[in-house]
Amino acid sequence: MLQRTSEQVSQRIERWRAIDPAQRSREPFEALGQAGLFDIGLPGGGASLDSFAAIAQAEQAIVAASGDLGLATAFAGRQLIARFFIGRFASEAQRADLLPRIAAGRCWAAVAISEPGAGAHPKHLQTKAERRGDDVVINGRKAWITNGPVADIFLVLAITGLEGGRKRYGLFVVPRDTPGLTRTPMPSLDVLKPASHCELTLENCTVPASAQIGDMLDAYPAMALPFRDIEDTLGSASTAGFLAWLVRAAATHTELNDDHALRLGRLKGLATLAADSSRAAVAALDDGTPPVPARLIGVRALAAGIVDDIRAHLAVARADERVSRALAAYNVLANVAREPRKQRQISLGQSLWSEPQA
Repeated sequence: MLQRTSEQVSQRIERWRAIDPAQRSREPFEALGQAGLFDIGLPGGGASLDSFAAIAQAEQAIVAASGDLGLATAFAGRQLIARFFIGRFASEAQRADLLPRIAAGRCWAAVAISEPGAGAHPKHLQTKAERRGDDVVINGRKAWITNGPVADIFLVLAITGLEGGRKRYGLFVVPRDTPGLTRTPMPSLDVLKPASHCELTLENCTVPASAQIGDMLDAYPAMALPFRDIEDTLGSASTAGFLAWLVRAAATHTELNDDHALRLGRLKGLATLAADSSRAAVAALDDGTPPVPARLIGVRALAAGIVDDIRAHLAVARADERVSRALAAYNVLANVAREPRKQRQISLGQSLWSEPQA
């Protein structure tokens, strides 16, 4: 199955690479759809593509071929949201309505969890959903919605009630043309284009009660919490693809001699280790084995070391604009969720003190 997945993804990536580069740059999302990439990872798109691994392979290949972290981030976020929230938790009717349109490129879904000044911490979120007869009325604000400016529907996390002083949450499908919904583009980071973000203001946005995704008591621990870890795991594929691209780009700016070959060979070996760790981490998502936090920590550590080494080299070499832009994009993404990642690394280090010694 893994070989079949790789073959299917590779065919689509090759179709994408065959599209004129000017067209890919001018209309990046249209080019992805034209190459058939929008059904990757979605239920119904073929058994060989129905996996997190398929999304990760495509994501990694996009960056490895182009160095474009922004495009890979936008693509992976699109597919992951559809696979995780809709494919896993939506009703049969919701899946039948949304997944074919998403796979065909006729619909984009974006998830709205974080809020201005609150991040994604459940204690601080304020957006509320109130049941009124057969409808639900949503009020609040959301921020940092990836792909929000191009989204057709928003999956909005909102408080549905209190139990013992604890907030309970639901997730609701809110179409972009819902009265009372206002999108405000957030200051765009040019180095991450075409990935973009927006804020949402919801003022008495009314949707049918059937717009709720999932029937669990609290959508936060069931959906929002695991999504952060899954998103982080898939992100390691972008990092692996970027490292492969960056090492090749560095070679083009390096004089041919044995000392430089020795250095580049070491970097290539480290980049391969990062790719192997990413692949293992993503495989665990599909086969249900427990995650190994050390894998993602290792990928990030390897990436940081490789990037630092190449930066030092390119400081005395003539780097082109693409390399500079790609490095800037890497910096931005490396700082996303930095504090939770730091705490995860601290926990891993602390665990060593409790391990028995021989």
